[in-house]
Amino acid sequence: MLKFKFLLWAFAHLLQRKIRSNPDCARYVDTKKLVFQIRTASGAGRTYVLQDGAVRSSAGLSADPAFTLSFSTPAKGFEILSAKDAQPAFLRGVGSKDLVISGDFRDVLWFQGLTSFLQPPRVIAAWDRGLF
Repeated sequence: MLKFKFLLWAFAHLLQRKIRSNPDCARYVDTKKLVFQIRTASGAGRTYVLQDGAVRSSAGLSADPAFTLSFSTPAKGFEILSAKDAQPAFLRGVGSKDLVISGDFRDVLWFQGLTSFLQPPRVIAAWDRGLF
């Protein structure tokens, strides 16, 4: 449970750092106003607020989030959120019911775009480009 809670706390800080350091990310969130939460089925979680080009988070749950990512257990939440293959991990989680997504799916898709800024840049090796 502690690793999951720490990951949720760190997530807001990573997003805020990316917003400050990446002009494209800053433009992406500039006019967005959004409240969402990430939680476990048992009710442990964190609320995130995007407003005025900044991210804030607080422990606990919101009464009216735009969307919720709900994980079956803290261990599954940590596993899925920290996976190197983020998109396939989310799809596997949804398929196995270890992740339930509720709320406005337009905002969920927007959020996926935001999290793509956190992915490390893909390095294409010379042999991948057919140079060797």
